[in-house]
Amino acid sequence: MEYWELTENGGSQWRVEAMPGDCGHDFCDEATTKYFSTSFELCLKRQVVDLLTEGYTPEELDSQPAVTVEDWYCGRTDCGCVYELTVCLLDENQEVLQEFKPDSVTLDPDSEDCSWKQITHTFSEYGPGLRFISFEHGGQDTKYWDGWFGVRVTGSSVTIEL
Repeated sequence: MEYWELTENGGSQWRVEAMPGDCGHDFCDEATTKYFSTSFELCLKRQVVDLLTEGYTPEELDSQPAVTVEDWYCGRTDCGCVYELTVCLLDENQEVLQEFKPDSVTLDPDSEDCSWKQITHTFSEYGPGLRFISFEHGGQDTKYWDGWFGVRVTGSSVTIEL
């Protein structure tokens, strides 16, 4: 869990597992060998990226470059789950310039494909002042089973196009 702040750590808490895991699905990239697994109560984890520390200049960031975020999530074949994602572009005081928070996704293995799915979003026209990016994701299972039956997440990324 290095680099992640656990903002919600319910149930049996977060856990790192190897692909494909119990009742799991193969991932499209063989180089990805692990994922994070959630539990029966809400599990959320967050990273706040300091863009100046990462080497970007205020001038580059004030030019409002496109910022693309990506995440991958899936469910198990034996238990439903819920996935959540919130990404915020923040100014120097960590005030929100723009937010991407899609509706929660519920996956039900009895009625739909719960294999790995990608979600992407590109921010634009957010105004000058971008200095931080907050990326938070997670979820839980829908049957409240003890253990790690909730949503699985991997492959999170943030790309700034200069």
